[in-house]
Amino acid sequence: MHRKLVVCLLLFMAIPALADQIVLKNGDRITGSITKSDGKQLVIKTDYAGEVTVKFDAIQSLTSTGDLNVTLGGKTVVGPVTTSGDDVVVATKTAGPVEAPKASITLVRSPGEQAAYERTLHPGLLEGWAAGANLGFALTAGNSETKNLNIGFNGTRTGLHDKLILYETSIYATTSKLALAPISTETTANSNAGGIRYDHDFAGRVFGFGSADFFNNSLQNLDLRYILGGGIGLHAIKTPKTTLDLLAGINYTHESFSDLMETNPAPPPVTLTYNHADSSAALTVGDNFTHKLGANSVFTQSFVLYPSFSQINIAFPGATPDEVRILRGAFNLGLVTKLHKWLGWQLTLGDVFDDHPLASNPPIERNDITFATGLNFSFTH
Repeated sequence: MHRKLVVCLLLFMAIPALADQIVLKNGDRITGSITKSDGKQLVIKTDYAGEVTVKFDAIQSLTSTGDLNVTLGGKTVVGPVTTSGDDVVVATKTAGPVEAPKASITLVRSPGEQAAYERTLHPGLLEGWAAGANLGFALTAGNSETKNLNIGFNGTRTGLHDKLILYETSIYATTSKLALAPISTETTANSNAGGIRYDHDFAGRVFGFGSADFFNNSLQNLDLRYILGGGIGLHAIKTPKTTLDLLAGINYTHESFSDLMETNPAPPPVTLTYNHADSSAALTVGDNFTHKLGANSVFTQSFVLYPSFSQINIAFPGATPDEVRILRGAFNLGLVTKLHKWLGWQLTLGDVFDDHPLASNPPIERNDITFATGLNFSFTH
């Protein structure tokens, strides 16, 4: 009985020795598992307070019971770490103790953090994704009968030096009753947009990108508009809370319309139905901005302009040709607030515009504005 008690006491006393420990210059001691450091701050995971972050220059000494990956002046060594005065000692298995000034530490990673870092170097196609799906639905009955559905998807796969972005949005709405009078079901909104963009860093904050965007809007008789482009970008701001990318490049745009209508004023007046298609080259100029508002909200903004190089004939058949240079663009705002680990609430505002829309009856507006709100379902992999 006494032997068992002694063994239990010895095991209990040994528990602190099995944990990593840091001693601060003010005398405080923190025990747990050292996970990472960038040479400015150190993160240690404790049993009593979760992850604790301390300033690296506030550390008097540190001791790790297990291996850590330590970068000292550009050289990475692996082993248990201790400090001796102003120096750090890494007990490697192959080269023996490696000693260097503590100030020369630029990176520290636990085995788990190191494995996660190495996965970002060559991630699989399905790894590294952070994505969200939006859903909004509305019905009215009584004085009016309407249905409204909006869905969307945004996904970002981030690697060490590249990024892949996917997006899709759709809005569909109908009405079948207005002011107590039943009417034939009419579609009041039916637009779709989607695209893909790939970024790859190649020199400091500079990156190259390629993109493809697709648009459809039945109320504008727009069967398909696709914009294929590429260029260079600049990470003007790149912090954990805020990113701002500036984009510049060129693109090829093709669009096709069907069943457009217009009245020829020449006597006798005749209503014409016609199709239209054109292609053009244009500049790409824009930005992408993301900012975290507190712990649970993310604000996003994007703006892109496509001023065309070439002139396009936008007149309907039988009318005097009207060749103009087209300026197209898209502007988007978004706000997602997390309500749960995977559930949030989203607000989006978008504007797709064309400064010279085709002649049609009823006329096509220059701006196509959408506002949507609803649930956001997020996931990471």
